[in-house]
Amino acid sequence: MNPRAPAAPPRAPLDALRDLIVTAGVDALLVSRIENVRYVSGFTGSSAALLVTGTEALLATDSRYAEQAGAQAAGFDVQVEGGIPTLVAAATAARIGARRVGFEPDAVSYETWQGMGRATRDTADLVLVPCRGLIERLRAIKSASEMALIERAVRIATQAYEEVLPLVKPGAVERDLALEIEIRMKQAGAQEVAFDLIVASGPRSSLPHGRASDRAVRAGEFIVFDIGARFEGYHSDMTRTVFTGRPDPRARALYQTVLEAQRRAIEAIRPGAAAREVDAAARGFIDEAGHGGRFGHGTGHGVGLQVHEAPRVGPGSDETLAPGMVLTVEPGIYLPGIGGVRIEDMVVVTQDGHRVMTTAPTDAWSLE
Repeated sequence: MNPRAPAAPPRAPLDALRDLIVTAGVDALLVSRIENVRYVSGFTGSSAALLVTGTEALLATDSRYAEQAGAQAAGFDVQVEGGIPTLVAAATAARIGARRVGFEPDAVSYETWQGMGRATRDTADLVLVPCRGLIERLRAIKSASEMALIERAVRIATQAYEEVLPLVKPGAVERDLALEIEIRMKQAGAQEVAFDLIVASGPRSSLPHGRASDRAVRAGEFIVFDIGARFEGYHSDMTRTVFTGRPDPRARALYQTVLEAQRRAIEAIRPGAAAREVDAAARGFIDEAGHGGRFGHGTGHGVGLQVHEAPRVGPGSDETLAPGMVLTVEPGIYLPGIGGVRIEDMVVVTQDGHRVMTTAPTDAWSLE
């Protein structure tokens, strides 16, 4: 039997985007979401937009980034002191002659939209076409280089969490624990935290996004840590829940239910699986355990240049998993006034199944 043929190497983002532009039925695409600008062009500054056609590639930025854009955005014609309206005007110029120009509707402010209208006031046959999610579709499949950066971000967050775990004891303040994690992540190479770190103890652990407060940890309660690092633009995201002391049967049952729900969801991850089936594997088990309605958010989401991106793993998702996708699996149970449990790992969809990226253990959760 012949061995499986190796997967074809991913195409350059600019080339792949050009194919999607044709499929979308437009002559050009305006790219204004800064993460998409970075993905397509390689430019890492904070202010820029792109105009891409089948043959042209323009990047508009300001004078602060002129030298940087010229060095990073190979193959792009860099326009200084311009933005999206300038690119719209360029699209209609004789050199390009675009008449159907796509744009990212969820990344254009009302002010920018007005500027686009002014730039095209005298071009009667120009049509601006909303094109949602074209680049996000490409970004959902990670290249080997992207995967390496995400893996590094995962290691940074894991190391910081494991270093801070011995400090988790009665009297420790949530905000102090979050700060310790942030410091250690930056010492390990993180550019920034991926999001406002969540450290929520006791009754506050029932808040899915319970950012760290001035509350002091007490004995005999859950603490949820939801943390992530950003490394070279790419993110990690993991959650661990621990218990201060010896858990009673109710706390133990709650934790084990979430852990089993997560295991079932992870086992459902494979190429061709519907994202909603992964969600159903976790949600169905939690419902059967008698906690229906106590798990309100989706089971997971993609992670990459943004900490929340495609694919979305929830009951309403219509996405199908494919090799190269990186997603979280994070079921939880939240009991208002009592506490909550969430366990989150990052998982890669492989050619024949999946691989868990997160290495922080989930069995050593009782800090007796």
